[in-house]
Amino acid sequence: MTEPVLALTGPTASGKSALAERLAETFDGELISVDSALVYRGLSIGAAKSDYPHHLVHIREPDDPYTAADFVSDAKQCIDKIRGRGRRPILVGGSMLYFRALIQGLDDIPAIDPAIRADIEAEATRSGWPALHQQLTEIDPETAGRLHPNHSQRICRALEVYRGTGKPLSEWQQGNPTPVSEDYECIALCPEDRAALHARIASRLDAMFAEGLVAEVTRLFEQEGLHTDLPAIRAVGYRQVWSYLEGEIDLAKCREKVLAATRQLAKRQLTWLRGWPDLTWIWTNETGQLVRGPDLTEDARDSSDHGLSAPSGGIWFGRVHGLMRNF
Repeated sequence: MTEPVLALTGPTASGKSALAERLAETFDGELISVDSALVYRGLSIGAAKSDYPHHLVHIREPDDPYTAADFVSDAKQCIDKIRGRGRRPILVGGSMLYFRALIQGLDDIPAIDPAIRADIEAEATRSGWPALHQQLTEIDPETAGRLHPNHSQRICRALEVYRGTGKPLSEWQQGNPTPVSEDYECIALCPEDRAALHARIASRLDAMFAEGLVAEVTRLFEQEGLHTDLPAIRAVGYRQVWSYLEGEIDLAKCREKVLAATRQLAKRQLTWLRGWPDLTWIWTNETGQLVRGPDLTEDARDSSDHGLSAPSGGIWFGRVHGLMRNF
């Protein structure tokens, strides 16, 4: 029986990348990035790019939008190639839509008349995407709650699905089958104390500014053809610094807005994760040490390193638990 692929996720700044790197080193793995910003070339500092090699990083130009369907196709190819090399694929990141599309499958939504999308985009030009986000809140509060008011691509998609089918996107998504647990083992890493998570977010943000976030966004700002309707430029951190470069806000206000947006991102990620079926939670303290998770017997810990099914938590949880006792 083929060993399940580890899908390691969690809110931003939870420490999942560092853990994934240790897992890859210890268990002969290769990392596949599940990050909707890191797929774009030029997005590194603000997307918390690791120096450790990941697949599906910097594979698209920022003016060439990358979709969840693109990710599913690319990720499956990566998994097959990694296994073909006799190594273990490890998915790691915080783009919940990508994870969902890969593990649960893409929604079986009928084709929508392109004229509907054109009407929505024309309305957005007149009224702005926040106004359309408010419309979405009234017809599909579940989907709207996961989206930033300026996330034009996803707001447009949710509205066109509703206008084209008469059924909210969230209802279409609820109709999806539960993921096949034998293919993926899903683990979420998260600080137990929300204040600890917020402190990590703030500390990492300060490091990003010190490392040259403004200069990185300036290089994008100066590229012809890039604008704030593109998913790459709407990424958290990039949109706010773009506003600073356009003279809309000062640098202090820019940092404040990036911090608020990152906290909101973490909140949306946690909302996704709470509804995730067959998810194993691992809770950490302020120093990143494991403090709470599923019970794991000594027999399970012993068997997990030999590819056997652990009776509680799964194969990969046994490996994670073993590492994190001294992590």
